[in-house]
Parts: sequence; structure tokens; C-alpha cells
Amino acid sequence: MSQNTPEIDVVLNEDELMALVDKLAETLVPRLHGDWTAINILIGATPFTSDLMKALARRNIHPVLDALWLESYRDARESSGRVNVRADITRPVTGRGVLLIDDVFDTGRTLAFARQHLMTKGAREVITVALARKPSAPAGPENVDYYAFEAPERFLVGYGMDDKGLYRGLPFVGALD
Repeated sequence: MSQNTPEIDVVLNEDELMALVDKLAETLVPRLHGDWTAINILIGATPFTSDLMKALARRNIHPVLDALWLESYRDARESSGRVNVRADITRPVTGRGVLLIDDVFDTGRTLAFARQHLMTKGAREVITVALARKPSAPAGPENVDYYAFEAPERFLVGYGMDDKGLYRGLPFVGALD
């Protein structure tokens, strides 16, 4: 890494990530009967969505894939508290189940906004999935339905997650202070 690259602590290496994604896919299989659409929340969840889709395909589950570009962080490390739609889904979800896929579940605002947005568009049900769940995230009815791992209360980068647009391509989940 260059001199300007901060120290990044590895939280999960690539092999550990793939094992967790595979285990999550196995957990989801019993829920995914009928017509489903997997919706990737851009940009951070893209690698996770891709690997989860492959893990589901190995189990003969083939949801339609679409994306929803939401923004609440911009280039900050904390949520602005507002969720904006940068680009909406392109395929109808009326009468379909939706597997809503995000990178990190922390404040819960993004998934709550997206769930309501998709229910308004006629989704039969929305199941939320996150790669990581922070310990301080909401519990109860506002909780994420499924997640791959409990993350530390640190700023995560890698595997699609960024710091001001950087480090998305790292093949592991890392943490910055």
C-alpha cells in the first residue's frame, strides 16, 4: 500500500467472507420459493450481492437481479440522516418477493426506506439481508432479517465498502479508526 494509505485492520479475510456468504445462502434457500427479485443497494453491496447470487445459483435459486442506488453517507463516515434515491429499480416488483441486499446494517435508515419504497411499488414481501450488522443497530421490528456477520463498531472498508470512494476493491473486510 502507498504511503498515504491508512492502516487497515483485516476483520474478515476473503476465505472467511466466502464461507459466511455460502452459509447465508443456505439459510435463505427455504424462504425463496416462488417469484423473487434480488435488489442490490448500490454501490457498497455489489460484491456481496454478486457472491450471494452465485451461492444461491449453486442451490438452484435464480432471482431476477436489479439495483437501487441510495445515498445517505456521501463521502462522510456518518450517515447524513437522510436517504436519497440516486437511481430507482428498472424491473417491476409487483406481486414478487424482494430480497433486499445491503452492505452494512447500522442506523437502519437505508433498509427501512428501501423496504417501504419497494412495498409501495407492490412487492409481496421484502426480506432484508446485510453483509454486516453493527452491535448498535436497531433491534426488534426494525432489525435486518438476515446478516452474514456481526461487525465491530468501526468504520468498515473493502469488499465494496469505501472511505470517500477508496478501498472498495479490497478482497477482504477491513476496519479503519
